[in-house]
Amino acid sequence: MKFSIPKIATAPFCPSEVSGSVPVTPGAPFWRKAFQFAGPGLLVSIGYMDPGNWATAIEAGSRFGYSLLFVVLLASLAGMVVQCLCARLGLATGRDLAQLSRERYSPRTAKTHWALAQISIIATDLAEVLGCALAFHLLLGCSLTTGIILTAFDTLLILSLQRRGFRQLEAIMLGLAATIGICFFIELMLVNPFWPDVAKGFVPSWEAIAHQEPLYLAIGILGATVMPHNLYLHSSVVQTRLVAKDQASRLEAIRLARFDTIGSLALALLINAAILILAASAFHRTGHTDVVEIQDAYHLLDPLVGGALASILFGVALLASGQSSTFTGTVAGQVILEGYLQLKIPCWQQRLATRAMALVPALIGVWWLGEGSVGKLLVLSQVVLSLQLPFALYPLIRMTSDTKLMGPFANRTYTKLLAWFLFGIISLANLWLLVQWLF
Repeated sequence: MKFSIPKIATAPFCPSEVSGSVPVTPGAPFWRKAFQFAGPGLLVSIGYMDPGNWATAIEAGSRFGYSLLFVVLLASLAGMVVQCLCARLGLATGRDLAQLSRERYSPRTAKTHWALAQISIIATDLAEVLGCALAFHLLLGCSLTTGIILTAFDTLLILSLQRRGFRQLEAIMLGLAATIGICFFIELMLVNPFWPDVAKGFVPSWEAIAHQEPLYLAIGILGATVMPHNLYLHSSVVQTRLVAKDQASRLEAIRLARFDTIGSLALALLINAAILILAASAFHRTGHTDVVEIQDAYHLLDPLVGGALASILFGVALLASGQSSTFTGTVAGQVILEGYLQLKIPCWQQRLATRAMALVPALIGVWWLGEGSVGKLLVLSQVVLSLQLPFALYPLIRMTSDTKLMGPFANRTYTKLLAWFLFGIISLANLWLLVQWLF
């Protein structure tokens, strides 16, 4: 049977409409296939460097120096494991996590999962609203409230991208991620960290998270890194790659997806570590251990580093982070809505509804707690994401370990043990934090 490759020039980026829209050439060299397969992991990695990550990393670096760098490293490694499972699920079954959850659970359980997933989307979008609003505030000098209102107009960008191909969207995300990375590379050169101390921070230490405050931040870092909506997103967008349905082709596709995922999340790890290193070097090392707000970090960079370039780069990177996360959050919301409720509405309408639900708590929070509360709201949103994570992770592990569903692509024993170990650690950390709050 001849293996045909469709044209993709006008494919929209909503996942349900682009399945198998990006060709992977059969019989091509590995490097060429790897290039053609690259992209889904990048879209997922964008969520690993959103404004919520900034808030947790800046506060962690300012208050505790380099000591929580190991949390960033371990959370990123856990993310690589989990996202590889998502790619495996999508490629082996041809369906995403939301669709399979609807099919395999009772209607009541599926709707509960949908509600929790929707909460994670709103929490993510809250971080994006606050991050973009703060970037507008810092770069344009407008009030934070005005910045929040300006973020409502990013649906116009969604409209402009809706009829573009998925490959073009991935190229835009790559450009935004590169902008963030270049800005932080220059910033690190300006602050000149003491690298031996940086290396020590990557060594795991129970003492570093033995108290409630660093543990709260550690869980925030985890929630900001391994996001629930990314599990649904990855299991869907990986299906945009057009591969044959035979076992050998799907096995190769899973390997290519693993390569794409690990490479993309390694980039996210470097950026998240750079944010914490910047905060530890610029603030903690100079005695400014009370910097917990992004805007404080922005204003302090100039006098500490000795020039306006650092703060401008910081603001540009923050804006790029918020906008890129907005795009991927839109696609994830569409996956969740279509998968659980089988509702197909235009992406821009789904974007508008989600943004409206995030704008209200953002405006209320800033009005009630003041403009200096953005950092606290961002960290709280990431803790909420961490609390939601086990409810998406549990069905993912169960499904990818089910030989009836996955066939020869089911998790091997060591993969299952590692996945359940991560699930246990995440769940116990969340329970411990709840106990600390209650008692």
